[in-house]
Amino acid sequence: MSETPETYDLVVIGSGPGGYVCAIRAAQLGLKTACIEKDKTLGGTCLNVGCIPSKALLSVSEKYEQAQHQFAGLGIDVGSPKADVAKMMAHKDEVVSANTQGIAFLFKKNKVTHIVGTGSIKSAGVVEVDGKAIRAKNIVIATGSESTPLKGIDVDEKQIVTSTGALCFEKVPKTLAVIGGGVIGLEMGTVWQRLGAKVTVIEFLDRILPTMDGELSKEAKKILAKQGMEFKLSTKVTAAKPTKGKVTLTLEPAAGGASETLEIENVLLAIGRRPYTQGLGLDKAGVKTDKRGCVEIDDHFQTNIKGIYAIGDVVRGAMLAHKAEDEGVVVAEIIAGQSGHINYDAIPGVVYTSPEVASVGFTEEQLKEKGVAYKAGKFPFMANGRARAMAATDGFVKILADAKTDRVLGCHIIGPEAGTLIAEVVSVIEFGGSAEDIARTCHAHPTLNEVVKEAALAVAGRPIHI
Repeated sequence: MSETPETYDLVVIGSGPGGYVCAIRAAQLGLKTACIEKDKTLGGTCLNVGCIPSKALLSVSEKYEQAQHQFAGLGIDVGSPKADVAKMMAHKDEVVSANTQGIAFLFKKNKVTHIVGTGSIKSAGVVEVDGKAIRAKNIVIATGSESTPLKGIDVDEKQIVTSTGALCFEKVPKTLAVIGGGVIGLEMGTVWQRLGAKVTVIEFLDRILPTMDGELSKEAKKILAKQGMEFKLSTKVTAAKPTKGKVTLTLEPAAGGASETLEIENVLLAIGRRPYTQGLGLDKAGVKTDKRGCVEIDDHFQTNIKGIYAIGDVVRGAMLAHKAEDEGVVVAEIIAGQSGHINYDAIPGVVYTSPEVASVGFTEEQLKEKGVAYKAGKFPFMANGRARAMAATDGFVKILADAKTDRVLGCHIIGPEAGTLIAEVVSVIEFGGSAEDIARTCHAHPTLNEVVKEAALAVAGRPIHI
């Protein structure tokens, strides 16, 4: 007599930020929920080999850099600090462990069934995990993304690494080439540069952070170059030949021309990420994907197969953990019979270099392309009392507002705590607010938030402190 498959109201495949949040919210709404995860720990890429461990190393390395180069100027004598990479890695691992265990606790608290194994969709309503069938009234695909490969570059996660390997170097590389001038490349490059590596960023396009506002990208490059990071823009890598102790890269101008070689100790491949759908059985289940490998969904996150949904990095849109989390909440509420909403124009992006870079809404380039009349207000951290007190005066806040209605269309920040400061403007955009709304809101003094207020005042041409 065959075993009757267990039936759930919802089965989520993947326990990253989108998946685990979706499972918890569904359980809160009274749905019998299970979450399938192929790895031993919960949290997906973000908590295990992405957002969380990288921020742990960014925080530690920033403190080390400050002790080396900034403390003396502030009257703090710590002698000559030394970097203990093994202890730094132990701290990173402890942070990861605490976070992944935290999700396991939340699953137990909310009565979410945690299933360890590789999930494969057999058909609408049936998921198989390592040969065992599980029935599900609804299925949510939340399998995330993986590092995008590059022809001619063979990753071994030792000499040539993705972000995963770059989180696990046992010693500081003398030289590090970062292929890709996006968020991941700049963040991980920053970590190892602070600890002593000579870092060269190689970017195919003519600027770093190519999806962000042009002025923001230009300022970020200027500041990072001042910190010692080298850049080779409009350059492509056509080959990487590893030998003992070094990698020889072949570089060519993006527009064509003579090639050159670059000898480097380690190489980080960070040209982006692609949807991870390996082993999901989408073809057999009849679930459609697009040319980029993204699962196709409608405006309610449902695929072309009724009862099968998808969220996060595996679908269209920005590959951001917080975007996936919001989608996880909304799709759970939709499945439970409620309504949900996400304003994709109000999703911030942050680069955790020093200073941080943050952006939300439209860039100037996008507004010009759309033919939208706008006003820009800009204010530097150099003119802010708190920033001066912190010895953190690099950067600025720029707010873009509709020329007729004054509605905030975008905000772009490079400076101290930019990732925190952007939240105020995200809220204003979410509620359809104006630059005048920000300008008329009382901001505590002395705070960095005053730079946001001054930028809003500058939209109308009336900043106070400059």
